[in-house]
Amino acid sequence: MKIHPTALVDPGAQIGADVEIGPFSVVGPGAVVGDNTIVQSHVVIEGNVAIGTGNFIGQGAIIGAPPQDGGGSTFHQHMHVGRLVMVQGSSAFGKDLPPYVIAAERNSVFGVNVVGLRRAGVSAKDRNEIKAAFKLLYMSGLNIGQAIEKAATMKFGAPAHEFIDFVANAKKRGVCPFKRGTDEEMSI
Repeated sequence: MKIHPTALVDPGAQIGADVEIGPFSVVGPGAVVGDNTIVQSHVVIEGNVAIGTGNFIGQGAIIGAPPQDGGGSTFHQHMHVGRLVMVQGSSAFGKDLPPYVIAAERNSVFGVNVVGLRRAGVSAKDRNEIKAAFKLLYMSGLNIGQAIEKAATMKFGAPAHEFIDFVANAKKRGVCPFKRGTDEEMSI
């Protein structure tokens, strides 16, 4: 663990193994920062926030605090964002974003974050299963309940199950819908 001497980490915060916390960052009580996470300078993490493993939090980010003016993307309170999600700047979300997706505009999912999955070391087999789960949910013509039922009969590994389970456990607002994009990188 490398914590810069100017960083303020509350004794009530839970900091994982191999975490780096940069200069002038603040991690408040109750915050959880998972293993192998890099928190750059001037970051604020406060409140009942759980950061998973292997994250990179860029300088100046504010997580868990009330919204600030002049931010790049907007997230409604109480929504959930799965891991390895890539979000376009200046977009807005009020529905849950399942893990591994590329999201943009207003509540739109455009595809699987394949580049992010590769960079995170997700195997080709797991990436293909995530793509299959994505297609089942978003492109099969089935409603969410039907897609979840069908997924239960398929032999998916843990990452694809994480995607399906996230959708199955989405709250009242639901998950962001699929929107076809013109950029090949953003579509399946």
